[in-house]
Amino acid sequence: MQEISLKYGCNPNQTPARIYTQSGNLPVEVINGRPGYINFLDALNGWQLVSELKKATGQEAAASFKHVSPASAAVGTPLDEDTKKVCFVEDIEDLDFSPAACAYARARGADRMSSFGDWVSLSGECDEIVAKIISREVSDGIIAPSYTKKALEILKAKRKGNYNIVKIDQSYTPSPIEAKQVFGVTFEQQRNNSEISEKLFTSENIVTKEKHIPPSSLRDLIVALITLKYTQSNSVCFAENGQAIGVGAGQQSRIHCTRLAAQKADNWHLRFHPFVRELDFLPGLGRPEKNNIIDIYISNDSEEVTGSGEWFKYFSKKPKTLGGAEKQEFLSGFTGVSLGSDAFFPFEDNIERARKSGVSYIAQPGGSVRDGEVINCCDKLGITMAFTGVRLFHH
Repeated sequence: MQEISLKYGCNPNQTPARIYTQSGNLPVEVINGRPGYINFLDALNGWQLVSELKKATGQEAAASFKHVSPASAAVGTPLDEDTKKVCFVEDIEDLDFSPAACAYARARGADRMSSFGDWVSLSGECDEIVAKIISREVSDGIIAPSYTKKALEILKAKRKGNYNIVKIDQSYTPSPIEAKQVFGVTFEQQRNNSEISEKLFTSENIVTKEKHIPPSSLRDLIVALITLKYTQSNSVCFAENGQAIGVGAGQQSRIHCTRLAAQKADNWHLRFHPFVRELDFLPGLGRPEKNNIIDIYISNDSEEVTGSGEWFKYFSKKPKTLGGAEKQEFLSGFTGVSLGSDAFFPFEDNIERARKSGVSYIAQPGGSVRDGEVINCCDKLGITMAFTGVRLFHH
């Protein structure tokens, strides 16, 4: 048996704590820092997500995890100049030459509020460019199969030398049976080995009148489904341009998952609004402060940062008013967004809400007694939907 002792469990009073294997060696090595219980939950779930995403798409992948759910995940599609600015990486030299850095820039940038203090997971080697991005963000740690010498130098200097760096053996294959304890009772099940790939999107599985799914949207549906496979259920995921742009995790109601994910997707799109890009921040504000201000500015509470007694605390000049009408007009121009759901949609309201956030393609297991009504709703709205037959609950 091999084990790694942890500072404590989920909470400081939960000691002792450790991770261990009953036989053989652990597939992880702590290179720096002292990861905690939740850190390793994020790391091991994140590693599974990015390694499956790389296998399914052939691209390097990254995930940004918080509290055992991904804030986002992405593949290493290059970023255009506007997206670089939205993700706060426009000044990173040679970003375009590092697929891993592009993937993490997207994963971190998609939902920066949720990614604050994240755990980073990379499908391949961590290079200097990824390390530079991580070095200036608030983050708990990283897991990757390898690190360049320069990347380690940069990461080891983070958090006064205590940044958590974990190396994983990418050849490791776990037992097909997994177990965990709750209240002294051991639960055992087969690992979820469901394969998410293009094979789920055969013509027979596409149940709507609209049948065509472009290759880029097929990739996005795969990104959404693999993200959901490692997200606390119930969950819904919006994806676009190779990244999850809205994850609605851990809700008891399916429509609340959809509304949450859709609002996050709307927030992502609103960050591209010309008014947001024109914000003139005061010198000295850091990325976390700017991000929080933007989040308030695009919300219904914008007066908190734009009011007559407030704006000068944050901006060099008074921002333009981004009202409901302006936001609605801007958001109405987005289409081609992909959506995945970890279980069936029981009512049409999910489809109607998703369409308002630009969804054109949907993947869900099917199996509701109201499948026919949901299909009809998609047909009415011109949405292409596939029934994968694969439920993706994760707890």
